[in-house]
Amino acid sequence: MREVYFIKQNKEKWLGIEQVIQGKIKKNPDDLSSLYINLINDLSFAQTYYPKSNTTVYLNHLSSQIFQKIYKTKRVEENRLLYFFKTEVPLLVFEYRRFLMYAFLFFILFTSIGVLSAIYDKDFANVILGESYVNETIENIKKGNAVGVYQSGSTWGSSIGIIFNNIGVGAKLYVYGIFGGVGTLFALLSNSVMLGSFQYFFYDYGALKDSARGIWLHGVFEIFSMVVEAMCGLILGASILFPKTLSRFNSFKNGFKDSFKIFLSTVPFTVCAGIIEGYVTRHALKMPLILNLIIIFGSLFIIGFYYLVYPTIVSKKINNQINDAVL
Repeated sequence: MREVYFIKQNKEKWLGIEQVIQGKIKKNPDDLSSLYINLINDLSFAQTYYPKSNTTVYLNHLSSQIFQKIYKTKRVEENRLLYFFKTEVPLLVFEYRRFLMYAFLFFILFTSIGVLSAIYDKDFANVILGESYVNETIENIKKGNAVGVYQSGSTWGSSIGIIFNNIGVGAKLYVYGIFGGVGTLFALLSNSVMLGSFQYFFYDYGALKDSARGIWLHGVFEIFSMVVEAMCGLILGASILFPKTLSRFNSFKNGFKDSFKIFLSTVPFTVCAGIIEGYVTRHALKMPLILNLIIIFGSLFIIGFYYLVYPTIVSKKINNQINDAVL
């Protein structure tokens, strides 16, 4: 069958499915399952005969959307907030997982630029971190207290200020994605270069180990969240630059809705990072090393599992449930 005829034959059905996904037409779970089976058949046909066609891309996206719609409709009396973090966000992260990979690659590249810049320009840390901060930290290192800067101010006051600052940084990483993703990359570049030069600065003064014991107590949640927020900005930018078969406005609307949900999921981690920085980091060098390591690697396991492993588990689980339901 020629692709043009295939599209003409099924166009009305696909548009109807779009309206179901957008909530303009209500369907019960059984009807949704029938739509899903029908759509999967169309997708299978397109993958066989038009593997590189935009039609196949469109049907793949549509099937992904109806896939989520079915599960949302089938769930009964589940707490909305629990569902958001337990199922909805992991499914979206799985769907957009390549953007998380892009964000990590850019983060590593930009952080490396910060390290190399600090290696070849001894004044680079002063420019990036500020001369007063650098001088204060050098004095603290000489006193054997590399994380002394985190011991100033009250615990609760520091935590609140840090939380709002980090949420602001994350918001910029996300919102700047509206400039085709370039704004997000620029914001990520600024923060990553700062991190790279910051870490090398401590290494240069022989205090990398002590600084890591303190900084990464809160830094795991803070930096990982920053990368996820950059992922959200890239999703937003891609929805504008690459609308595929959708209109640019509808593509942006879908990209904004999905990326904003992922962005919201980082807020609890950002809040935790602020609390740890305000209450725990100041005691980093007084703590047993094993406790530092438990907090650091425990944090890494929690957030790494949530964004890197759990989405695949949820996707497979729901896919099996849907397949069982429609067979």
